[in-house]
Amino acid sequence: MRVYLDFLRKPYAARLLGGTLLGRLPNGMAALAIVLFVRAHGGGYTLSGVLSAVNGLAVAAGQPVLGRAMDRYGQPRILASAATASAAGFALLAAFGGRSPVVATAAVVLAGFAMPPLEAGLRALWPSVLNGPAEVQAAYALDAAAQELLFTVGPLLVVAAAIVSTETALLLTGALGIAGTLVVTTSRPSRVWRGEPGGGHWAGPLRSPGMRVLIASLSCVGVSLGVFSVAAVAYADARHTSYASGLLLALMSGGALIGGITYGLRPRTGPAYRRLVLLMACLAAGYVPLTWAPGFPVMPVLAIVSGLFLAPVLACVFTLVDDLAPRGTVTEAFAWLVTAFAVGSSAGAALAGLAGDAGGVHAAFAVAGAGGVLAFLVILLAGPAGGLAAAAVHEPEVAGPVSR
Repeated sequence: MRVYLDFLRKPYAARLLGGTLLGRLPNGMAALAIVLFVRAHGGGYTLSGVLSAVNGLAVAAGQPVLGRAMDRYGQPRILASAATASAAGFALLAAFGGRSPVVATAAVVLAGFAMPPLEAGLRALWPSVLNGPAEVQAAYALDAAAQELLFTVGPLLVVAAAIVSTETALLLTGALGIAGTLVVTTSRPSRVWRGEPGGGHWAGPLRSPGMRVLIASLSCVGVSLGVFSVAAVAYADARHTSYASGLLLALMSGGALIGGITYGLRPRTGPAYRRLVLLMACLAAGYVPLTWAPGFPVMPVLAIVSGLFLAPVLACVFTLVDDLAPRGTVTEAFAWLVTAFAVGSSAGAALAGLAGDAGGVHAAFAVAGAGGVLAFLVILLAGPAGGLAAAAVHEPEVAGPVSR
């Protein structure tokens, strides 16, 4: 654990990581807060689900747009404006959304589209804050692992705030986004960071074949993750065990946390692409056995194993992005990965529902396995053509400061 202690002692490292996690709590809170609010005002599950999905798709659409703006105009103006607008969307929903579905839809679109791209911004900052690729790798691993906390702490905060009122839960969601954003944007690294010139092409990072491969692969991983939330509920219903869904989701997140922390304990050298192929294979191998959907205590073990390689995959992908993103597009490139996950997750949830209705819990979990295998095949077959094999070929353990 010394590598993480040394990392957190670096100037601004703990502040940037902590502020980003605080500001990203709305990502783990919004869906539940919206559903609880709609239900409290007499709306049905259909309206609740539609508004939650619309919010998620709005987040996916907004991240690359805001990321491109950050590459051009810096972080503080874009992040602060976005956080304020997103909080205004949640406030609009709390004040008037219970009266009109049209207003509610507009509010969740604003809250989602304007969600500040703190995740992408942080990953763009690390190379300028830390000393060399070894420290950046550790930062990516800890970042990928720590985000699992968002989807554990976030819903708990919503439930606690909803004891007062569902409006309070929505307002808290927006307020935490502003608070975390201010922690980041008032720091010196965020204030002085500027994207490199050269990002004016209309396609941005999408003009890089390697970036397109990574986005396609992570969309498939997102499908597997989206499946899990639906399939876990189907499993709980099939086993007549009400607590099983929450337990399985928590264990999968716990596995990702363990895997990410373990992965970042020592620097990784050698071809990053070869490492990514291996990690993707392990991730797929963790998803496929879920199709079996055995009883306790085997299924909880499979849930942990299914999460072990998620954070390492993400950390390795982040390393490749630094080399594959065209000049001046690094923040937008990371934002596209967020979008890939969001779109894939939405598709996975829908496919899991269809598969679950048609073939039960085994069919629902089979979609997760299929998503993992497709993610692996995309990296394996399209990676060399996309230039992944030539990117980040050597990552030395000790290097001078890197700035972007």
